[in-house]
Amino acid sequence: MTKVRLLSAVVLMTMFSSSAWAFSIDDVAKQAKALADKGYEAPKSNLPSQFRDMKFADYQQIQFNHDKAYWKNLNTPFKLEFYHQGMYFDTPVKINEVTSTSVSEIKYSPDYFNFGNVKHDAETVKNLGFAGFKVLYPINKADKSDEIMSVLGASYFRLIGKGQVYGLSARGLAIDTALSSGEEFPRFREFWIERPNPDEKHLVIYALLDSPRATGAYRMDVYPGREASIDIQAKVYLRDKVGKLGLAPLTSMYLFGQNQPSSVVNYRPELHDSDGLSIHAGNGEWIWRPLNNPKHLSISTFTTENPKGFGLLQRGRQFSRYEDLDNRYDLRPSAWVEPKGDWGKGKVELVEIPTADETNDNIVAFWTPDQLPAAGQPIDLSYRIRFTRDEDKLHGADSAWVAQTLRSTGDVTQSNLVREQDGSIAYVIDFVGPALKSLKADTPVASQVSIGDNGELVANNVRYNPVTKGWRLTLRVKVKDPKKPVEMRASLVNGDKTLSETWSNQLPANE
Repeated sequence: MTKVRLLSAVVLMTMFSSSAWAFSIDDVAKQAKALADKGYEAPKSNLPSQFRDMKFADYQQIQFNHDKAYWKNLNTPFKLEFYHQGMYFDTPVKINEVTSTSVSEIKYSPDYFNFGNVKHDAETVKNLGFAGFKVLYPINKADKSDEIMSVLGASYFRLIGKGQVYGLSARGLAIDTALSSGEEFPRFREFWIERPNPDEKHLVIYALLDSPRATGAYRMDVYPGREASIDIQAKVYLRDKVGKLGLAPLTSMYLFGQNQPSSVVNYRPELHDSDGLSIHAGNGEWIWRPLNNPKHLSISTFTTENPKGFGLLQRGRQFSRYEDLDNRYDLRPSAWVEPKGDWGKGKVELVEIPTADETNDNIVAFWTPDQLPAAGQPIDLSYRIRFTRDEDKLHGADSAWVAQTLRSTGDVTQSNLVREQDGSIAYVIDFVGPALKSLKADTPVASQVSIGDNGELVANNVRYNPVTKGWRLTLRVKVKDPKKPVEMRASLVNGDKTLSETWSNQLPANE
């Protein structure tokens, strides 16, 4: 009996010892709540002016020394590298390592970096701190560590899977995006990264978010592979009222494409990180909204309850759609947000900002809830983001979706076979998918089309496309007031059965 009691005591002591060092989102949430209960303190920059005022080309010269990757000498498939401060990345981010027995800060050292031709005083940088970090993992070759995740600036982070290149970004939180009061950019001020075991297939990262009107605790489980995915658990605390709270925000770039060709001659037919917003609404409807680069700020909202998913997708995968050997837009991933649990009533919001070049991320999409919790109560949120090039697999075996949206000047073929412009704008929409491929070519597929008050539908034609084994919808629309946008919706039906997702397009104002 004594031996049994002694053994039980040892087991309990072991369990207690392990739990004493356990680190969880609750530890970060305590800090987030404590921050929320007091006034906001803006981060202070410790960056010398020579680094703060540098140009992007100079900042690019500061490269991490790959031979000094963190965990390089440990038996783990994951490695860490760090970003140096510079330009507008001018405040340090604290990064900690979590092990089974301790939590300790990963100290900055200039020895981690090669500074290239950037002249600097070694004394001024010896205690700077990091601007962010990268995660490495062998996804393309077993003997080579590839960068799979980048965390740099505010609450931005990007992931890539096998054979992908960086494109759009995700964010921890968006506040007052596109409001006249100006957007607030919360930032991850501190991270805790668990040291992975030798056979670990995912990496656990905790983050503390802070801003003038919100704080937050995040747990991010990163899963590398053909498609990279990240499971996010968040607890957000509001310090003050916000005009608009954006949850699970995605940020991308759209300059021109099939539905909005370049206004100047360009050998690249399309230039974008994403070409559309996809939504799987709570009622089961799929919606596809092609992106625009408008002349004026545009905000579109899609009301739904308990959304099943939404994302900014890059559906065009053929190299011929981009012809860009340097930037490889055809290899940039889509990002798909899958909520866990019920998110209640709210809306997916799409913000499109005018841009003259591809260096500006001008597209933002996020979920905004109709109701926020009472003061002091956290917003609990869980979701997964998939960074994928397999967009077709997001849909079921009985669905169909928009493969492309082509826009051109509307015309009518005359009796002499000459095409004559009629003042309309034409849209050619190709629908594909298993729901259509299984149908015979002579199936009576029709369209359901609606046009907003500022447009007049002058042509509506559906025909079988033998190349794609789908159906092509051609619309011609006349705009009444070019100073206003035109809203359009269309889907394919067979009798009373809906065959496809809903094409929900906006023709931007032309003036």
